[in-house]
Amino acid sequence: MTEQTELAIRVPAFLLLLVGLSTWELIQPRRRLTVHQGKRWANNLGLLVLNTVGVRSLLPLTAAATAALALEHGWGVLNHVDWPDWFEVIVTVMIMDLAIYLQHVLFHAVPVLWRLHLVHHADLDCDVTTGVRFHPLEMLLSALIKIGVVAALGPSVVGVVLFETLLNATSMFNHSNIRLPIKVDQWLRWFVVTPDMHRVHHSTQRHEAGSNFGFNMPWWDYVLGTYLPQPEAGHDAMSTGVVGLQEERMVERLPGMLSLPFQSAASDHR
Repeated sequence: MTEQTELAIRVPAFLLLLVGLSTWELIQPRRRLTVHQGKRWANNLGLLVLNTVGVRSLLPLTAAATAALALEHGWGVLNHVDWPDWFEVIVTVMIMDLAIYLQHVLFHAVPVLWRLHLVHHADLDCDVTTGVRFHPLEMLLSALIKIGVVAALGPSVVGVVLFETLLNATSMFNHSNIRLPIKVDQWLRWFVVTPDMHRVHHSTQRHEAGSNFGFNMPWWDYVLGTYLPQPEAGHDAMSTGVVGLQEERMVERLPGMLSLPFQSAASDHR
C-alpha cells in the first residue's frame, strides 16, 4: 500500500466525519458551548494543519511505511508467525490500541509529558475539533511511539492503516458534542468509547480526568480499572478544561496553545 493510497483512505474519512459530526452537533448538541465556536474551530483546526505539515516534515516515515519496511526486512513478531491475514489485522488493531491507551496514561502520569498533553485538555469546550487538538511535540512523540511499536510488532500494512483510520475517527466521535439516547450509549460502550464516556476524562475534577483513557476501544479501561461511568455533577453541569487555565486568550488561540506547555501557568493538574 503506497502513501498515496493511505492518504486516499484517511483524508476522505476525516472530512466525512468532520462534516457529519459537526452537523449532528448543530442539530442535537449534548451541552451548551461556552466559547465562540468559529474562533475555537479556526484555532483547533489550524493546530491540526500545523501538526500535519510539521510532523510529516520532521518525520517523513509513517507507521504504515514502517510496517512495509518491517515486512521487507523481517522485523517484528508477526513477521515470524504464520497467521491468517484477517487475524493478523485484528491483532494489529488491538495491540496498537493498547499501546495508545498506555501512552495516554503515561502522558498524564509524567509531569513533562503532561505539560504537552494539557493543550488537549485545556480546551474550554469539548467537541469534534477537540479530538484533533494536540500540541505538535505530543504528536511527534506519539508518532515515534507508534513507529517503535510497529517495528517491534511487524504488523501488516493494512492493519496499521486501519488502526490509524479508526483512531482518528473514534477520537473525533468520542470528543463530539452530540446527544445519544441513554440506552444507545450504554450499548455502544461495549464496543467503542462514546462521547459521554470520554467526556468524563475532560472534567476539571482530577479523579475524573484520571479515568476513561481509551480513545478507540473501551475494554482497556474496564480491564485495567480506569473506567468511570459518569461525572459526579452530571454531563450538563460538569466543568471541562484544566483548573487554573480558564483564560480564553491563553487556551483557545493558536499562539497560546503552542506556548502553553512552556508557561509557568501550566500547572500540574491532571
